[in-house]
Amino acid sequence: MDQKQLKNAKRQADKKAIKFALTLFILYIIFSQGNIFMNSVMSPGGRYYNEYIATHFNYIQGLKTSLIIPAVWIIKLFGFYAIYNASDVMVVAGPYLRINYSCLGLGVMSFLAAFVLAFPASWKSTFKMLIIGLVTIYILNVFRIAGLGVLLGHFQSQRQNFTYHHEIFNILVYICIFVLLFFWVKKNIRN
Repeated sequence: MDQKQLKNAKRQADKKAIKFALTLFILYIIFSQGNIFMNSVMSPGGRYYNEYIATHFNYIQGLKTSLIIPAVWIIKLFGFYAIYNASDVMVVAGPYLRINYSCLGLGVMSFLAAFVLAFPASWKSTFKMLIIGLVTIYILNVFRIAGLGVLLGHFQSQRQNFTYHHEIFNILVYICIFVLLFFWVKKNIRN
């Protein structure tokens, strides 16, 4: 390969990298801000609340419910009695856990979806990684909620020390997602 071809190949690689970075940024903004907007649309008292959409298309409440119910099952497996409603888990003689928007992991899911869709890979590989990544985030989130219920039920005197569970969860999930993405990107790199 002569100097001119090498320079041209480098220029093409730079264009692809810039396209990836811009697409990632734009998709992340659309997904993350779209979820925040939809939370406002579906929350009574929200700035853009719409009763029809909140009644018929409330995927945020659906995600809350799909996190709460299996977490309560796990808590009960550890011998605790737990009750729940649409947003709360109460472990009898244990903690009271409020599951709000920031507990859902939608920011992490937005990043994963933006990265996978922006990366130049086959649609089959992209779809597979989206499913694996989103299910991984969901399972980790269920275990986080259940883990908080069980740990705070056992160690009642330590409840004040668990105030940073969101940050710890985000760090652990991002580590897991970056490991998944590392191997996925490595497998899908085109020369």
